[in-house]
Amino acid sequence: MRPLSGDQVDEAVAGCVAALRAAVDRDWEGVRAGRLEWSCRRAAEHIADDMIGYAGRLAIGAQGRLPFGVSIQEDTDNAGVLDVIRSTGALLAATVRAAPRGARAFHPYPFGSADREGFAAMGVAEVLLHTYDIALGLGLPYEPSEGLAESVLTSLFPHVQPGPAPWPTLLWATGRGELPGRAPVTDWRWRNNLVIPAERLTLTGIRPAAARDLRLGGDGGFEWLDGEPYEGTREASSSMVKAYESGVHRPEFGIFALVRHEDGRAIGGIGFHGVPDEEGRVEIGYDLVEGARGRGYATEALGALAQWALARDDVDMVFATIEHANIPSQRVVSRAGFTRATVDEERIAQDEYDMDAGLLLYIRRT
Repeated sequence: MRPLSGDQVDEAVAGCVAALRAAVDRDWEGVRAGRLEWSCRRAAEHIADDMIGYAGRLAIGAQGRLPFGVSIQEDTDNAGVLDVIRSTGALLAATVRAAPRGARAFHPYPFGSADREGFAAMGVAEVLLHTYDIALGLGLPYEPSEGLAESVLTSLFPHVQPGPAPWPTLLWATGRGELPGRAPVTDWRWRNNLVIPAERLTLTGIRPAAARDLRLGGDGGFEWLDGEPYEGTREASSSMVKAYESGVHRPEFGIFALVRHEDGRAIGGIGFHGVPDEEGRVEIGYDLVEGARGRGYATEALGALAQWALARDDVDMVFATIEHANIPSQRVVSRAGFTRATVDEERIAQDEYDMDAGLLLYIRRT
């Protein structure tokens, strides 16, 4: 799976222009764009407006919406509208390419910001979906590549179980189509990845595509301190991919790369072993590459993630299980505010929740 970049923005825009150019002599203002309330002309202007807005925000790391947009002159013909889409698409593609790896800017859904891959994905999504709407209204054939549709799904819809093919799944997920065995979608939002700040680190949510790459031995799009992640991160990525493919993945309870502020390198992974249970308990795990150990990074990351989880209404307790001989990890959790469970709590965990008798239970509550 290719990481989303300016190349995919260019590809999406080229496909849009190729599909719609066949109808530039038609009346776009008087034709409704598919199921939207907009005209085809309005939907085309919306594509351009979003792309210039995304480019502007990402370019400066804006912390809110910027007070500008695209206004196309009324006497512009449809070919001119397509030129505006080409131009704004090129600006977004160039901005994504130029943005630093850790750049983020405002977007409301759902965590208040997006990175350069997120802005690329949102730009591609706007182009694909609204080109489909316009083409549907004008009676034109349109279907983007499976690679583009899958990239949007794995970047912006990590909560959606993959379907038999990416493009019909994306149409279903955005209320534009049907999938056998799934209820129609009437309300939807895409989901950019979550980041949680810490003092020296950023906990960066790992997307399904990056988890797949990590599972297969890749770098997941991160620059790792020792050249590659520790094996535990790869194992956690494999579990996350299985959860995604089975439709039970909740992105905020997935895994995070620990990205160091001083050099932008990933130094480890941290995350949850699943979603909170009915009693609000959730298990946490972590690892560091060898070159980052002994500097308090694990304690810092563990404290930040536990604090984030315990601030939620659906989490009452975060716990970790550690081998008896792993004294350094026991010290890490203790410094992060976890306490050793009582004998009775450990016995219950062993009897009722199949915790290995060779492990120690550490817990942190609200």
